[in-house]
Amino acid sequence: MCGIVGYIGNREALPIIVEGLKKLEYRGYDSAGVTFLRDEKIQVIKKKGRIKNLKEQIKSQGYSIHPEAGTADGIHIGMGHTRWATHGEPSDENSHPHLSQDNHICVVHNGIIENYTELRAFLISKGYTFQSQTDTEVVAQLIEYHYLTDCNNDIFSAIQTALLELEGSYALVVLCIEHPDFLIAARKDNPLIIGLGEDEQFVASDIPAVIEHTRNVLIIEDNEIVLVRKDVVNVFTIHGQIVAREPIRIDWDAEAAEKGGFEHFMMKEMFEEPKAVRATVAPRIRNNKIMLEHFPLTKEDILTAERIHIVACGTAYHAGCVGKGVIEKLCRVPVEVDVASEFRYKDPIIDDRSIVIIISQSGETLDTLAAMREAKKRGAKTLSIVNVIGSSIAREADYVLYTAAGPEISVASTKAYVTQLACIYLIAFEMAYIVGRLSEKDYLRYQSELLRVPEHIESTLAKQSEIQRFAASHFNAKSIFFIGRGLDYYLSMEASLKLKEISYIHSEAYPGGELKHGTIALIEKGTLVVCSLTQEVLLEKMISNIAEVKARGAVVLGITNEAHTKAAQACDETFFIPQIDPLLAPLVAVTPCQLFAYYMAVNKGCDVDKPRNLAKSVTVE
Repeated sequence: MCGIVGYIGNREALPIIVEGLKKLEYRGYDSAGVTFLRDEKIQVIKKKGRIKNLKEQIKSQGYSIHPEAGTADGIHIGMGHTRWATHGEPSDENSHPHLSQDNHICVVHNGIIENYTELRAFLISKGYTFQSQTDTEVVAQLIEYHYLTDCNNDIFSAIQTALLELEGSYALVVLCIEHPDFLIAARKDNPLIIGLGEDEQFVASDIPAVIEHTRNVLIIEDNEIVLVRKDVVNVFTIHGQIVAREPIRIDWDAEAAEKGGFEHFMMKEMFEEPKAVRATVAPRIRNNKIMLEHFPLTKEDILTAERIHIVACGTAYHAGCVGKGVIEKLCRVPVEVDVASEFRYKDPIIDDRSIVIIISQSGETLDTLAAMREAKKRGAKTLSIVNVIGSSIAREADYVLYTAAGPEISVASTKAYVTQLACIYLIAFEMAYIVGRLSEKDYLRYQSELLRVPEHIESTLAKQSEIQRFAASHFNAKSIFFIGRGLDYYLSMEASLKLKEISYIHSEAYPGGELKHGTIALIEKGTLVVCSLTQEVLLEKMISNIAEVKARGAVVLGITNEAHTKAAQACDETFFIPQIDPLLAPLVAVTPCQLFAYYMAVNKGCDVDKPRNLAKSVTVE
């Protein structure tokens, strides 16, 4: 996982590469490095820790990373990498880029080479020695081995041969000392794009790294190799056949990845939720109809499906859980929600009558991608909810519904989550209407409710100071419990995850009625319990659960709407959200939960946007 940036052109390469790496910080990393050609040698500079450490190392070696400074290093080809450790601990030695033994080849790589142990043993038997514990160094050495032996110094052929021997996943870029006029990139199961400029080209693992320089992008597919010269890009299959590929144009605002006056990206992205939901929903509700272009499911498909599967990871999994509650209620079809990393290993019961909904912000989450491929192999119809246009899941699913969240930089997902929910509601309403289980009146009412969600979120954000004040009094809590029933339980799961992710406070989510089956033993004087109270038919039961924890000394924060006065009176403090149909309440009630997690983390002095041990885009299994 993590980030790759490459450049070839007429401009100074180092400032472009380093700035590109900064644009990919949201993917998470523990070290960073750059490589480039200078004085007919491959130079490598790398450092454990943040990009600022790498910058200091670059400066200490006499190179400039500020083009406006007026210094010219004469470096016009190079690449950089931010690493998240998978093989070998975070260290300078294990950081990328990696050189081959004779310094002919340099490689940056995202992914995992599953047979690297066997390849390493083979190379050692041929006299190669290794400087790191990484699987990536094996790739560099293997390419050099073929380059110097059976490929007659043909670097393209050497890379082809090496790739055919690799098992696992990769997005990689190769620099060869004998070829200062091109980079070679390749991809399998990890994202890779080429940004097209005028007499300059960019290679990256994600679009934000290049959007400042170009909006024209080639999406590289699995098992493709790309020859990148400054004036032309050629795409080939792994076997050498030429591939015709049209670029796509990216419409993101180049400033969308900047903080815009907010202290953290996470807060900025929470305040972008109304706009993101509006952009996701409004174009798809026209003339009193939900317009899902080319929606593939027929009435027969839905009615003959024994069950619908939703597959996702992390926050997207929690969106899927809400989807289960909504689809089952409206469509009366059983829904099973699976963690993607478990799905394909449990021999899932699916066939050509099954419907599988895949949810992924990046569209590159490897566990989710693998689960979707397993479902397709078994004949299931696959629908995906994805934020990144042209991503692997978007391309391979039978149908894709894009969220309009735009780039999300903070590791903790906020606006992507609510737009995933919005897409789930659109699908659920349309499916229920198709099969005749949603009346025309309710179909129109739900459309109207969904269109009003952005203004409800705006109203909620306007009261952020209430959550800020509460968090300031409770950020030293050692353990926090979130409880709810029905859809509120699924909301509690996401609220608990958000708190854990960024504040490092231990937290658990439980159905309200489940506390008495063991967990209530952990409730003592001063324990903080956050209760979601949006499901009207379950309020009396939740009030009883609140009484149970308060009797044991808990402090209770309730999240409800102003109509639920009895529930509010049961809590020590209450945050009110606008009145909304209970079925759609998760779309609005999640915002105070996100604000709560944010302010708890800020008060503790945590790195909100880049929490420890986490990565934004998880492209390893």
